[in-house]
Amino acid sequence: MVTSVLISVIAGIICVLAAIFYNKNANVKMVLAIIGAALLLFGGFGYGVVQPKAHMEVFHTGNKLQVEYPVKKVQVISPIEGDTVKCRILTIGVYPETHNKDIWVLLKPMDNKYYPQSDYTNTSYKEDGRWQVVTRFGGDQGEAYQLFVYETDTLASQFFSETIEKWKAANDYVGLQQDELPSGATEIDRLKITLENNCRGIH
Repeated sequence: MVTSVLISVIAGIICVLAAIFYNKNANVKMVLAIIGAALLLFGGFGYGVVQPKAHMEVFHTGNKLQVEYPVKKVQVISPIEGDTVKCRILTIGVYPETHNKDIWVLLKPMDNKYYPQSDYTNTSYKEDGRWQVVTRFGGDQGEAYQLFVYETDTLASQFFSETIEKWKAANDYVGLQQDELPSGATEIDRLKITLENNCRGIH
């Protein structure tokens, strides 16, 4: 399919160029132009068909806690304790005005390993007292998870970022044992949740 698309485009370009420079017969010139345009249209359509469509992730949100103001501590407001969640969610929380550390979400499935979560900026996105992070699950329907929130110093944040990059490069998300968690990461919230769907093999 790809080869035929390329041939169509090349042949179309040749026909169009021939039509532009051919001046002996107007009818021949028109036929070449029509054929060239048709081949280019076919090639363009075929290219669109064979090109893989960009994968778009859809993120859900769980139930939400009512926030009490002023906020006095970093905490998760969605999902909530005992929630049943989909495979891709936004974990959302709040933080007090004076908070200046990075916030990380770590998932702990039934294998008892820790999996730091990140979006494309790695640390949770923080703005105006709220934070959020893309959270991806890879377990079975009904599997229980613990969701941990950690605040980190610079070194701990760097460790989590480098760990995720290493896992991505190897395409092997092996998880962290508890004794591998950096000393600069302090647990500040946790809750238990359950998977609504089978999330294995979802990218």
